[in-house]
Amino acid sequence: MTSFESDVLFEIADALRTPVVILVVATLAWVLVELGAFVAELLRRRRRDFGRLEHATLEARGALLGSNDTLTAQACLMQVAWSTAMGRALTFFVTQWGRPGSRLDDRLAKGLADFDFSSQRRLERTRMLVRFGPALGLMGTLIPLSPALAGLANGDVETLSENLRVAFSVTVIGLLVGAVAFAVSLVRDRLYGQDLSDLEFVAATLAQPAPAMPPAPVEEATA
Repeated sequence: MTSFESDVLFEIADALRTPVVILVVATLAWVLVELGAFVAELLRRRRRDFGRLEHATLEARGALLGSNDTLTAQACLMQVAWSTAMGRALTFFVTQWGRPGSRLDDRLAKGLADFDFSSQRRLERTRMLVRFGPALGLMGTLIPLSPALAGLANGDVETLSENLRVAFSVTVIGLLVGAVAFAVSLVRDRLYGQDLSDLEFVAATLAQPAPAMPPAPVEEATA
């Protein structure tokens, strides 16, 4: 490799130094926001209970079967909506009741699929941080090493220490971002799986056919 090529590569790497440091700080802020949202999700689910879910679902079904009262049914189901996405899915279930066209269970299955896609999209945010954090940390480590080695060769201890401090600090932050994002993604995957299971129970209960009315008794004619 010629001196010109080495200089070009060095200039490119050096130009990336500031953007990489900014991105590392941005990913740290991002993962802290996700961590706060994750704690809020855990707190909202502390009341999760199957008995409560079944009671709310049966109340909603009764309101729909009795007087087609969608507002009451929606209010009942909102008691077991553990997230905004789950609330949208439950509202979709109620609005599909009694609509003409395709079968109710097909429309409810569409709502379940949309909720699943929404959950995967939310999980992608922290899953990207699992990769981006360590990758940016590694870049932020390697980029300052070149000027640090140059300072060492020239006997410039101040330049050496300054660049090594930046390199190690960025490494620690990148690994921290990746570790926190991995833990959040792991637990969220389980939480969203439970949410989907709750929605499947609600959909199956609402899709049950209405009980058949018993035949009216036939009065025998008197002689």
